[in-house]
Amino acid sequence: MPSILIVDDDADLSAIVARYLESEGFAVARAASAEDAYDVLAARAFDLVLLDINLPGDDGFAACAALRRASDVPVIFASARTSETDRIEGLDTGGDDYLPKPYSLRELRSHVNALLRRAKGRAGGAASAGRSAGPFTLDEGAGILAKEGVPVPLSPKELALAGYLMGHEGTAVSKERLLAEVWGAFSEVEPQTVSVHMSWLRAKLEDDPAHPAYFKTVRGKGYLFDAGGGGAA
Repeated sequence: MPSILIVDDDADLSAIVARYLESEGFAVARAASAEDAYDVLAARAFDLVLLDINLPGDDGFAACAALRRASDVPVIFASARTSETDRIEGLDTGGDDYLPKPYSLRELRSHVNALLRRAKGRAGGAASAGRSAGPFTLDEGAGILAKEGVPVPLSPKELALAGYLMGHEGTAVSKERLLAEVWGAFSEVEPQTVSVHMSWLRAKLEDDPAHPAYFKTVRGKGYLFDAGGGGAA
């Protein structure tokens, strides 16, 4: 189930939008300010952020810029500020889309779905529900990762870590990026946490955890998923 964080100080509007998105199959959290959003994003990762500009404290532009320094999560600006200057600044600070208020809920859903499709395409799509990569099949909706057809019991973080690496097959991903995208963009968890979870993941998924064929370490760069299970990275 894709997760969305709504950052908007209009409590009534964000509640309406949240209820609609939940009815469409999304998991939704809300924050009334950028500062609240930082706390939420430190605790968990999201698939998309819906961000207003006029916020108490840091405005939406500052929040987006801060988020971009830590994460590639898709961002849709949703704002009553519709001037060309605002739209340009929103995109230049790292926004992926700009939706003027007022908007219809159906229009919002279309923008959300389109952006999530593009994000999945950039990630290679290998980790989407029911997709296979090498001997592994990941069903994110069911929370199951199977190896050669046999489900492997994984913790939620192990599953998310495996899914993120599978979705970026062939690309070395740094510990810092994994912390941001799996644990939360502003998480204060130590990078060593990634190493520990990788060790647990390999113990469950690799034939020889000491010499991993699929979930590899790339010296100086991070970790890489190799669907072919070739030699050392």
